[in-house]
Amino acid sequence: MATKTRYQCSECGHISIGWAGRCPACGAWSTMQEITVETGAKRAQKRENSSLEALPLTRVSLSQSARIDLGSEELNRVLGGGLVPDSVTMLTAKPGAGKSTLLLQVAGTLASRGMRVLYASGEESSAQIRARAERVLPALPEEIYLMATSSLDAILKEAKRLGVQVMMIDSIQTMELSDYPQRPGTPTQTVACTAAIIDACKSEEHPMASFVIGHVTKEETMAGLRTLEHQVDTVLYLESGLSDALRLLRTTKNRFGFTDEVGLFQMGAEGLSDVTDPYDLFLTRRERPISGAAIAFQSEGSRMIPVEIEALVSDSYDAYPTRIGDSLSRDALNTLVSILEQRAGISLGKKNVVLKATGGLRIREKATDLAILVAIASAAEGFAVSGKDVFLAEVGLTGELKRVREWERRVREVARMGFTRVFIAAEYAELKRSDDAPEIERVAVKTLSEVLDALK
Repeated sequence: MATKTRYQCSECGHISIGWAGRCPACGAWSTMQEITVETGAKRAQKRENSSLEALPLTRVSLSQSARIDLGSEELNRVLGGGLVPDSVTMLTAKPGAGKSTLLLQVAGTLASRGMRVLYASGEESSAQIRARAERVLPALPEEIYLMATSSLDAILKEAKRLGVQVMMIDSIQTMELSDYPQRPGTPTQTVACTAAIIDACKSEEHPMASFVIGHVTKEETMAGLRTLEHQVDTVLYLESGLSDALRLLRTTKNRFGFTDEVGLFQMGAEGLSDVTDPYDLFLTRRERPISGAAIAFQSEGSRMIPVEIEALVSDSYDAYPTRIGDSLSRDALNTLVSILEQRAGISLGKKNVVLKATGGLRIREKATDLAILVAIASAAEGFAVSGKDVFLAEVGLTGELKRVREWERRVREVARMGFTRVFIAAEYAELKRSDDAPEIERVAVKTLSEVLDALK
């Protein structure tokens, strides 16, 4: 192979002829790594030898777009209704979150239906994978084939020989192609291996679907170049640390469905199981009302998830009171505390304020503003909030309640889950009311002070 030496930035992917201590494109230091690239003559020869032909749009077959049911309602939801047969999906998560376990369970489900699956790992031996399979699978299907190697050439050769329908790679950072001298995990190897997987999966002769596991950095972003996210069809991130057992699978890119869709799973001794009803995970069942707790509904992809906000307000004996919000940023919490002080007349200047969401769910929407403020005010003044009340509104710096998106769908979900009253912005009273949830009481108010007066 005719090649030349170049230098590529491991941060942004910029390629230059000579080495430099600092990337000329992104400015990062000590990121230029030596790579080998093919010459223009070699690439031109490949293009000339290509036998690909363009087809009119009307002649493109849609038969390959039928979805594959993965046996998991939550995983199907995240992927947009199932797995597309010739797609490449990247799955990332922190170590120990359950990436390998989830894929092995998917492999078991597909193989039990007669589909041939190749599971290739560059991190574990075949014996280790077999031991996990015996723990998480009810039976060991014959149609699962294992390979413990970092050679992607060998993996793709076996996938073609076996005629597999689904291939799983664990992980892309451990794979290497023999045409490239770089070590596994370098930008050149990772991008080239991903491209080779995509070419194999989208082959006209033998299309197949593929799951590829990717590592994450300490900032919990996908390791390697951003090019990887552009190459694959779908990017999934398995969030852990929300609670001991809860796992949240979120899609950040999907060519075949919604982005930011989520699926809920619970980790147990036998692997990951679907969480179809999030009520018990995110809400506390109480016999009587309690102070310092309020409920909102947060949009996560195509579903509405209940969020129970818990607040603790105590005297501070330091010069600077403590502000702790493990579910939202400190700046956001300080802003809401200021609104409560100035617009509702509740003094918190010498009070510690601690905030959390039950189940560890990250607060991501302004629609939870009113619930947060009600929880803090309830904890500060000691009045109880009914567990059947829900608060759906953004609160402005003026103390006025503002609209939230998809408010009607939120109200319908509130009614479906058995809540009896919902506080919303007054401007909704002027809008056309949906009769999908006539049994729930809608309390339309203008300001934060009005909400607190109605609760006391």
